[in-house]
Amino acid sequence: MASRTRRRLFAAVLVAVAGTLLTACTHLVSGSAVSVFADPFRVAGMPAVDGPSGLRADAAAPTRTVQGTDGGEIDELAASAVSDVEEFWDTAYSDVFGGQFSTVRGLVSWDAAGFFDVFCAMNTYGMENAGFCYLDETIGWDRGRLFPALRRANGDMAVAMVLAHEYGHWVSRQAGLTDRDTPILVGEQQADCFSGAYMRWVAQGDSPRFTLSTADGLNSVLAAVIAFRDPLFSEGDWLVGFNEHGSAFERLSAFQFGFTNGPSACAGIDLAEIEQRRGNLPVLLPENQTGELPVTERSVRTLLDALDIVFAPQAPPQLSLSASEAQRCPDARPSPPVSYCPATNVIAVELGELAALGTQADTAEGLASGDNTAYSVLTSRYVLALQREHGAVSLNDAKAALRTACLTGVATTRMSTEVVTSDGSSIALTAGDLDEAVSGMLTNGLVASDVHGETVPSGFSRIDAFRLGVLGDAQRCYQRFG
Repeated sequence: MASRTRRRLFAAVLVAVAGTLLTACTHLVSGSAVSVFADPFRVAGMPAVDGPSGLRADAAAPTRTVQGTDGGEIDELAASAVSDVEEFWDTAYSDVFGGQFSTVRGLVSWDAAGFFDVFCAMNTYGMENAGFCYLDETIGWDRGRLFPALRRANGDMAVAMVLAHEYGHWVSRQAGLTDRDTPILVGEQQADCFSGAYMRWVAQGDSPRFTLSTADGLNSVLAAVIAFRDPLFSEGDWLVGFNEHGSAFERLSAFQFGFTNGPSACAGIDLAEIEQRRGNLPVLLPENQTGELPVTERSVRTLLDALDIVFAPQAPPQLSLSASEAQRCPDARPSPPVSYCPATNVIAVELGELAALGTQADTAEGLASGDNTAYSVLTSRYVLALQREHGAVSLNDAKAALRTACLTGVATTRMSTEVVTSDGSSIALTAGDLDEAVSGMLTNGLVASDVHGETVPSGFSRIDAFRLGVLGDAQRCYQRFG
């Protein structure tokens, strides 16, 4: 959140290259995802279960060859991934769009540390990227740095996700959904959606080459999607509108559309749909402002006061800065760094730990981090108090965990307009808060946890519930997770 000073979005470095000829999706940001405990919840209609993810031991051989390959594991994995994506589209394309599906013309591999390689009429030295080239209808990737790092961080399926995304650009063009005048933002999120549709096919067990578990495996894929988020844009930044791909929250949303509803949902992503989805949510930071609001006693009190104004509960929860308060709660276990006790209607904050959770990473690498990684957790404990007042709902089961994520999303959106408290302090949502919240839902899950701090194993379900709240209202949260 921000109080007069506005906060930061996220920090991956996007590589911009000849947008009309090549769609290149980004420089890699590392990240890993975890699940907290094995709870049998569902992911887009499928059970959320752990299991193997990646290239099958008995995988069918690739059907595509790679130009410029070194014959190594990375290119073999990439060729298998593209072959698998094409097998998916060989049936799905005609079912959704009609007509005959045609494949890309070729695959190109290079080492970004090497010399004299060319992709899409450009020298590949230093090009740590993957992309689809509209010029000659080929897909290419850096086998030297990008894909090895991505595979180490997030596994085989992260590489497959990137290539499914790149293939999605060709599908969009072939189906007539995009052309040379289509904004990059639209093309990128359509491709995110198509990659989600392919991943659903794999998760269902239909792929002859890959497997994907719907708990930790899918969590790792989502972490990789976050890794390809836009860099921070500020007001007046000339790149905005020219090379904008979307925030992590937006790209995850598009991916989830495809995973949940299939490739037909991707055709509905256009500029009007994206703008409607954004609503009044902040996208840009004011110039020369980082927007980070340090987590202090004052900022914690300001946020809670603002939430009181926004929701106006009859019995607002009280704040305690004593960690022992949570230990004494008779009906809830502690969920540090912030705990809620229904019996006393008290939110207990361990301020030092909360401040550490909200500390922005020193480098651009990693999942999105910053102050709202902490403030979203604090907000999630506040909305547990709202559920207590609402009544007729449990606070200590899987539905409570997802309802909490959903209501935290509602609170986040309501804070998109600056709220001034009685002491004259002000606080507001700013660009990037959503990304920090969804990143936290993958790494610790506290925003999507019940009163005991227990969450569901699927990061997909956690983020989906949060998104439902961001784009909806409290009534939808109670209806979906009642």
